[in-house]
Amino acid sequence: MKRLLALTALVLVGGCTMFKSQPMPVAAAPVQTAARPAGPVDAGGVPIERVPYRVGVSSNTVEQLARQYACTGTGGAGLVTAEGPVEVYRMQCADGKVFMARCELRQCRKM
Repeated sequence: MKRLLALTALVLVGGCTMFKSQPMPVAAAPVQTAARPAGPVDAGGVPIERVPYRVGVSSNTVEQLARQYACTGTGGAGLVTAEGPVEVYRMQCADGKVFMARCELRQCRKM
């Protein structure tokens, strides 16, 4: 029984290759161009996320700390993370550099 089944399968497979038919033409897939993200992108094309300016509990302390590191800016220190016991602040300096500070229970240190 097994031999008969194997012989039948062999004949069917072999018979299919006897008839040489033309392969069906394959339609080319439409090329989709990637949508350009709105806003600025980095060198790799990844969109740059803009964080809204938010005043935090330690914003004034971070601004004073930034002045000690020769960072003066007109925008002030903005809260980057959620309010809580540990907060991260960001301040744009006048010379183009970014000053980052981490405050834990209102004790701030430069990152």
